Amino acid sequence: MSKRPVSAAWSVYILRCADGTLYTGVAVDLDKRLLQHNGQLAGGPRYTSGRRPVQLLWSAGAPDRSAAQQREAAIKKLDRAAKLRLAGC
Repeated sequence: MSKRPVSAAWSVYILRCADGTLYTGVAVDLDKRLLQHNGQLAGGPRYTSGRRPVQLLWSAGAPDRSAAQQREAAIKKLDRAAKLRLAGC
């Protein structure tokens, strides 16, 4: 009998970088990912490595990776003002 992996909850998030730019991404473990973005753990993306510290503006759950990536793609198509409205800023 094989065990099916437990499906992980995904998060979609928007960060504000120190230079004021916005970054949108997805993660399984958002707390760990924020540590990576801020350079406290290895594995952060190049974009945020030169724009630290970053601040979490908004996040939302997604049932699976596909849904998270679809929402991420939709958010990335928004202009800055719309992203800030979504984040409640």
